[in-house]
Amino acid sequence: MSLLWQARFFTTVNHLRDLPKTQVPEIAFAGRSNAGKSTAINILCNQKKLAFASKTPGRTQHINYFSIGGAHVAQHRKDPTKVDEIRALLVDLPGYGYAEVSGDAKLHWQALLGDYVQRREQLAALVLIMDSRRPFTDLDVQMLEWFAPTGKPVHCVLTKADKLNRNESANALRLARTVLNSYADEQGQPFPFTVQLFSALKRIGLEEADAKIQELLGLQEDDLHDEDAGESLEGDEG
Repeated sequence: MSLLWQARFFTTVNHLRDLPKTQVPEIAFAGRSNAGKSTAINILCNQKKLAFASKTPGRTQHINYFSIGGAHVAQHRKDPTKVDEIRALLVDLPGYGYAEVSGDAKLHWQALLGDYVQRREQLAALVLIMDSRRPFTDLDVQMLEWFAPTGKPVHCVLTKADKLNRNESANALRLARTVLNSYADEQGQPFPFTVQLFSALKRIGLEEADAKIQELLGLQEDDLHDEDAGESLEGDEG
């Protein structure tokens, strides 16, 4: 069973001053409205309604946090013993690019997301959700360019891959890798950007995405330490 299946709603914030004071690693999910971000989060966490998919895309303008570990901690957020059990946080950022969102809401969204992805120290990586048929819109590129200077990893998930044939899938991956490889630091070293195909409907790329997210959060490493400790204890008993 994936550790992501432990995800539970933790809190929602609309201003940077309200971000959790937790120090565990966070991984944020960003994407254009209608790219399938909420669906991807829900299937990765094996839950139907964890991430809220509004009937009006772009309506949700808050940052939603989900905790890994600390069972049902959302009900006891002020209990430090519960919060200390959290191992990581999944962060659902507002979907962007929907035309009917008001101008004021767009400005608030831009300030909130831009500051969060650039300044949040706990943010370990970004998962950028894009429709495999229409990747790298202007707003997707803007998100990449906000985040790239941090030097932190980006994992691009190309959704709705079931709608592509084999050649189209190969071309989508090739295009994505070309775009991502164009980003480099001041020394000319490429940023740690990766990409994969994904389909919630056909469960394409589900295991790959799960493993990558756990790796970026350091959860797999924690499990290895736990296993090693268990083996050591068993050896001591002998």
